[in-house]
Amino acid sequence: MSKSCCTAISVSDLRALALDVGDKTIGVALSDELGITARGLFTLERVSEKKDTGKILDLVSEHNCGVVVVGLPINLNGTDSVQTQKVRQFAARLENKLRSNGKADVSVTLHDERFTTKIAEQVLIEADVSRKKRKEVIDKQAAVVILQSYLRAQALF
Repeated sequence: MSKSCCTAISVSDLRALALDVGDKTIGVALSDELGITARGLFTLERVSEKKDTGKILDLVSEHNCGVVVVGLPINLNGTDSVQTQKVRQFAARLENKLRSNGKADVSVTLHDERFTTKIAEQVLIEADVSRKKRKEVIDKQAAVVILQSYLRAQALF
């Protein structure tokens, strides 16, 4: 009788980082190690593309991320807007920054973010967050919605 050996299925401990990129701020969210849940980290005030991508590079290293999910603001009819092009450009520069800093194995993925701000706002309203406080955390919450959407889509495959 031959010995059989079973290999345990290992779950990757790499996390996903999600970004809701705007002109003035970037909402940031992080998944758990299992890729099931998302939580908001903070809203990053934009300084310059170099400093912004540097901060994201630091977060990728600090949290052992395998993917950065960037929300892509596509128009409702599926076409690109001016902001769509800005976000694509930001994602490309972030990918270059990761690659040039020894993080070529970290992928940068664009994910449709239509309705995420609306959903995020509704979540905050239902949680009885004041209008002033909602304004402070809306981008972070939108990043959570983007990441949850991405994680659900990945679970289907």
